[in-house]
Amino acid sequence: MKRKITLKQIAKELDVSISTVSKSLRNSPEISEDTRLKVQAFAKLYNYKPNNIALSLKNKKTKTIGIIIPEIVHHFFATVISGIEQVANENGYNVIVCLSNESFDKEVINMEMLANGSIDGFVMSLSKETQLKKDFHHIVEVINQGMPVVMFDRITNDVLCDKVIIDDRLAAYDAVEFLIKKGFKNIGLVTTVDYVSVGKLRTDGYIDALQGHDMEVREDMIVKIEDIDNCASKIERLLQEKKPQAIFAVNELFAVTTIKLANKMGLKVPDDISVIGFTDGIISQFSTPTITTVSQNGIKMGGRAAKMLIERLEMEEENEQYKTEVIETNLVERESTATL
Repeated sequence: MKRKITLKQIAKELDVSISTVSKSLRNSPEISEDTRLKVQAFAKLYNYKPNNIALSLKNKKTKTIGIIIPEIVHHFFATVISGIEQVANENGYNVIVCLSNESFDKEVINMEMLANGSIDGFVMSLSKETQLKKDFHHIVEVINQGMPVVMFDRITNDVLCDKVIIDDRLAAYDAVEFLIKKGFKNIGLVTTVDYVSVGKLRTDGYIDALQGHDMEVREDMIVKIEDIDNCASKIERLLQEKKPQAIFAVNELFAVTTIKLANKMGLKVPDDISVIGFTDGIISQFSTPTITTVSQNGIKMGGRAAKMLIERLEMEEENEQYKTEVIETNLVERESTATL
């Protein structure tokens, strides 16, 4: 009997990407004929079955929900998981959590593994690399084979499915306007690279707020971070060279890093510089000073995502009318902001 083989193993054996293997097995015109034939021949040799993910839906239910998140270090994702689990358990479902670690390949592997009979549907937030690649074939394939997906937080409009989000742009606008009304004019932004959807929306909200109050939008006051582990030098340069009166950071790790660097430079928060973050996790609540922040209501977001998925799983007839639900946010004022 030939050994079973996975997408990952085929990709490794043929020295191509997982995406190339998946697309080759679906005869995608994006892949050259030579590569498609090579992949298909190898898959046939080892009896690979690309459509196994359909088996778990139509014939049997596992009463289990798969959750795929980009990372676990953010308090936000932990609260979303808690919200999903609470609603799932109340409705007789269990959950399995997988991390993509911001990797496209890991996201694809996780979906393949979970969809192959382990779960009934997915709740997921896209990895950075998936958003950068703009390759969502693995999600579309799962949906086309009858397995529902609900996206939250980091989503794409290129996939038709249910979604749960906050109005990131409006929440950022409100946070920056809060600083403006306190008298600040020189306001810096610490954000993500543009391909991260929520970071881009929060950047747009920052720009909207400045322009809405006839203030200049200066590119040199905006720091875009790709990797949290290497963000300190960029933030430190902003603080030293541009001397902002206030900073809006698009997540709480950026906010607490900004405060730490300000303290290191001898700046007092909020006397010398005010800081607003985003998420309202444990870091924001217990740092010194405590951080003014936008609360995303992660538990509510997770609970709503689980409810939407379970409703779709338990529909007697398929419904291709998808919904996007917007969860409200609120600004929590703490010690890291002052009035000029």
